[in-house]
Amino acid sequence: MLGAQINHWLTRNREEGIQLLQKLVQAGSTQGNEAEAQALIAKTLLNIGLKVDRWEPDGNELEKHPYFASPRTTFKGSPNVVGILKGTGGGRSLILNGHIDVVPEGDPAQWEHDPFSGKVIDGKMYGRGVTDMKGGNVSLLLALSALRALGIPLKGDVFFQSVVEEESGGAGTLAAILRGYKADAAIIPEPTNMKIFPKQQGSMWFRIHIKGRSAHGGTRYEGVSAIEKSLLVVDHIRKLETRRNERMTDPLYSKIPIPIPINIGKIEGGDWPSSVADLVKLEGRMGVSPEETMEEAKNEMKSWLEKLADIDPWFKQQPVILEWFGARWVPGAIEKQHEFVTSLSSSYRNVLGEEPVVEASPWGTDGGLLTNVGATPTIIFGPGITEKAHFPNEYIEINKVFEAAEIIALTIVNWCGIEEE
Repeated sequence: MLGAQINHWLTRNREEGIQLLQKLVQAGSTQGNEAEAQALIAKTLLNIGLKVDRWEPDGNELEKHPYFASPRTTFKGSPNVVGILKGTGGGRSLILNGHIDVVPEGDPAQWEHDPFSGKVIDGKMYGRGVTDMKGGNVSLLLALSALRALGIPLKGDVFFQSVVEEESGGAGTLAAILRGYKADAAIIPEPTNMKIFPKQQGSMWFRIHIKGRSAHGGTRYEGVSAIEKSLLVVDHIRKLETRRNERMTDPLYSKIPIPIPINIGKIEGGDWPSSVADLVKLEGRMGVSPEETMEEAKNEMKSWLEKLADIDPWFKQQPVILEWFGARWVPGAIEKQHEFVTSLSSSYRNVLGEEPVVEASPWGTDGGLLTNVGATPTIIFGPGITEKAHFPNEYIEINKVFEAAEIIALTIVNWCGIEEE
């Protein structure tokens, strides 16, 4: 009965939901430009009937935390927004967390339409951030709107969080945790293709400096090429990736070709075509398993690079220099048998009439922070299309936004409980 009421409400308010998503996409919220989109979120929360907490994260406070990662330490004009729905008491609490920041649009020439148009064609909406993850955020808002409009008296508290900085390491969610927002469970509607992810890999950025010895290109045999040595380093790192992934035996990873990749994303070196390069810099991303800590992963990389000296005596004279910098995402996991996974799966079956796919996430999210720092067991589940995140012509299927909203609304009810009349 309740499910039918929620479905009916979502159907009647479909156009309003589409317009809200379109407005959010048009408010292009790249890093440092989130204020307009957050103002729209705050207004929407107030209209739903939630109390709103809006603040700019304190960079001085965040810098002191071991899990802080961001290229900036001042967040003026980049507020977090939290909507608070107090329950009647006696129920379990729930955080609905989504990030408002989006990655840059890239080369506009690769887009068929304006990257921030929110254009709708054949049941799909296009635009930067529509799938990662404004579509999921709107699913959360629609779920709350439906429950409020239908007068459902929840026992447990619900906290809707629209946070900044997820794309650069999660400072917005960390700020919300430090502000005191914790709950019995959380859901993040990242673009999972409607799959349920109880586990998420973490990741962190690294930089490796490889030294050579300069010489004239005409007598290159007098020098030692850092470029040639870097090829040995890249191959060595690839073998570490293989070694680490051979340990990944959890069935949740069975359909992911490389569960915890080590990606070399940038290489630069040398300063003159006729000179032997004496320095190369590699930068990359190291995946971190939920079954290990970030420090354990760092130590394994360090020890592995030290073995280069056994491969080439040059590295005994000039060992590579490893450093960690920039963004990082904490790994996170809850058991597949966790009651919240069961609750979400039940809602999925009730709405779609089929079994959900339960897998591990192939990328990092703010779920690791919520689970490990905020002591809030977190699931990743959302309507967006994983393969279209960060891509030109990013889009979302509008029907999936409403399906996810219905599933999430039922999950809120099941998890938080309803006050009996």
